[in-house]
Amino acid sequence: MAQEPVRWGILATGAIAATFTEDLLTLDDAEVVAVGSRSQAAAQAFADRHGIPRAHGSWAELAADPDVDIVYVATPHSAHHAAAALCLEAGKAVLCEKPLTLDAAQAEDLVRRAEAAGVFFMEAMWTRTVPAILRMVEMVRAGVIGEPRLVTADFSTAFRTGPEHRIRNPELGGGALLDLGVYPLAIARLVFGAPSTVQAVATLTPEGVDDTTALTLVHPGGGVAALTCSISADGTWSATVAGTEGRIEFGRHFTSPSGFDVFRHDDLVERVEEPFLAKGMVHEAIEAQRCLREGLVQSPLAPWAETLGVMRTMDEVRAQIGVVYPS
Repeated sequence: MAQEPVRWGILATGAIAATFTEDLLTLDDAEVVAVGSRSQAAAQAFADRHGIPRAHGSWAELAADPDVDIVYVATPHSAHHAAAALCLEAGKAVLCEKPLTLDAAQAEDLVRRAEAAGVFFMEAMWTRTVPAILRMVEMVRAGVIGEPRLVTADFSTAFRTGPEHRIRNPELGGGALLDLGVYPLAIARLVFGAPSTVQAVATLTPEGVDDTTALTLVHPGGGVAALTCSISADGTWSATVAGTEGRIEFGRHFTSPSGFDVFRHDDLVERVEEPFLAKGMVHEAIEAQRCLREGLVQSPLAPWAETLGVMRTMDEVRAQIGVVYPS
């Protein structure tokens, strides 16, 4: 028998919200029933553009909508805590864009609220739900490349914008680390788990956010991750997982891959392809819906402990490179 569709509310009306909504509309078992914004006009325009029945002129109205099962929070990350907290307090399940918050303390507060409300809560880290990434983790754990020893990953892209853009605004949690560095960190943790040592260096913008950051993680089992991110460099945007018997290479756009190459002793032995649906964001929606239907409060693919672990590492990196947000 067909399942009742999961009813989604979209909080915010920017580009990420639009992409996620378009991906949701490719699912037969999902329905976008409402959108909320701080502006009625913005909400209505978004609703008209995507065929959404209801437009709410405030976050509170969206959180109170009785026909919404889960809210996708797509604000700039400086507003994630306030938006997600409002929805959790209203008893709504929440899928919140990454990075979950500006720091670990805010993230811990949201987890406590979700626990208290007994509702599903997940960071929208799509990389942790994409089938090719999950297949890589399976193969590494199966010993296909021997013992994993090194992860290298870069997410650098040149934002040709002025100081007025959110990516350079400390009030909005700007900088390379939170926007881009969170992805290499996710890959490193998927392979090695939590690091025992974090070392970071960076150059800062005149506004005080990190322009280009490099960090090295050492893990208890001896694994090392060398990770870079930049908002001014046109980097490789790639990742490699190297072991004692071979390596797995992701090409450009490793954050949302459809496959990867497996090498053993420098010989290409396999090209692995996995399904990559719509624009990729649909995979996190599929996982959220699965968890809702199974009555889970957190996803095993993106558990709270992993989200908090990444946030704590980013706090440590910011402390070392001297980035402080006004809030």
